[in-house]
Amino acid sequence: MKQLAEFVPIALFFIVYQLNGEAVSLGDWRYTFDGIYSATAVLMAATLVQVALTYAITREFEKRAVWMLLAVCVFGGATLILRNELFIQWKPTIFNWALAIAFGASQFIGEKNLMERTLGSQIRLPKPVWTRLNLLWVSNFAIVGALNLVVAYGFSEATWVSYKLYSAIGFTLALTVLTALLISPHLKEENPQG
Repeated sequence: MKQLAEFVPIALFFIVYQLNGEAVSLGDWRYTFDGIYSATAVLMAATLVQVALTYAITREFEKRAVWMLLAVCVFGGATLILRNELFIQWKPTIFNWALAIAFGASQFIGEKNLMERTLGSQIRLPKPVWTRLNLLWVSNFAIVGALNLVVAYGFSEATWVSYKLYSAIGFTLALTVLTALLISPHLKEENPQG
């Protein structure tokens, strides 16, 4: 459910981007959507609301969500202030590569890598499986970051916006399936009978 909620700001970004050139009027107030800039403002607001709602429900700030909010505000703010879409287009790459570096470095720092620190209290896996799982996530973050740049620089802005929505869903589903396939052979029944 939490991962589904993470798609809401991206979906709103996509929807608002599609309203480019449309106008909304409320009395004397009139606003015309201006593509990536309106979409970026909505992304920033939606991410802030998402983090605030999560905190209101759980009374905890999830580190990844806070880092995402920080990245969205910094790169989104630069996009809006400087009127340059490259800042928001680079945000997914920098965020994913930072995660790849953090997960990768965790292999060499401490006794547990980030995957084991994150999920180790919920499931027990042999050390080599934790290593493979962590490296799977490192690979995912590195590839997602690189492909974002390929699309941002190789295709139109509209294509990048669509790619951002659909790739977020696709890569998350693929990573979830691969993670489950890697973990499932090692899961044991909680209450074995007999």
